[in-house]
Amino acid sequence: MVQPISTQVRMMAAAPRQGRVASVIVWSAAGLGAVAVLGAAALWFHYGTTVFFEMIAAGISACF
Repeated sequence: MVQPISTQVRMMAAAPRQGRVASVIVWSAAGLGAVAVLGAAALWFHYGTTVFFEMIAAGISACF
């Protein structure tokens, strides 16, 4: 029987690139989440708890 030449090498070469792209996506999502949390904390400290919760409630009610 005829067997393919270097098929496994080509499949293995593609794996690190896919892992790198996935890593970039995960780190970007983590960075975006951290920015959102820091922004929420900044609003909390600037406006206080009452105004902060009113802004969140107004935003949620605007969506529905």
